[in-house]
Amino acid sequence: MKEGKNKKWNEAKTNDSWSIFKIMGEFVEGYEKLSAIGPCISIFGSARTKPDNKYYKLAVEIAAEIVSRGYGVITGGGPGIMEAANKGANKKKGKSVGLCIDLPHEEPNNKFIDKDKQLSFDYFFVRKVMFLKYAQGFVVLPGGFGTLDELFEAINLIQTNKVEKFPIILVGSEYWEGIIDWIKKTLLLENNHISKEDLNLFKIADTKEEVMNFLEEFHNNYKFSPNF
Repeated sequence: MKEGKNKKWNEAKTNDSWSIFKIMGEFVEGYEKLSAIGPCISIFGSARTKPDNKYYKLAVEIAAEIVSRGYGVITGGGPGIMEAANKGANKKKGKSVGLCIDLPHEEPNNKFIDKDKQLSFDYFFVRKVMFLKYAQGFVVLPGGFGTLDELFEAINLIQTNKVEKFPIILVGSEYWEGIIDWIKKTLLLENNHISKEDLNLFKIADTKEEVMNFLEEFHNNYKFSPNF
């Protein structure tokens, strides 16, 4: 290996060591702020969803109903479904939390986040921990790779008992039916990569009322607590 490449590798190692302090700082700030807010529901979905889309409008309604029941709402703080959820929470004067991160090709943070409940992250993995730790449920509307990443990580952590069980609700049966059919057919029936019981780790809803029924049904039997 050439000396120049060795030098760059050593510089990278040094930078990695110092970045630990930045990572620790993000964890500390996130834990301190979110633990003071109380029980919340994390709402996910595409940043590209426009205000005239039916799922944008549904996200506003769901978030408004969630805060009216005493929960706060956590989103990724961006546009689209995230904006819709913060808008619904803000409309009902509920707790509206944004876990923000700078991304290419995306608009700035939405204006419906409470000023004292907006956190900024450089590291995706720290941000994902914050979504999980204090959420008393995931409400997942149609979205892309980021939404799927957050959804399947949560399912995996519950499946492997690495976090406490909490409700995961997929909103929009017509959107999710393809991937659910693939899970049932390819993962379960054809390859036995999951168990039949794993299909109970999430629910499907199409209306605000169905979402709230799933949340209330679950929390009638479980106490509020951080998930790990």
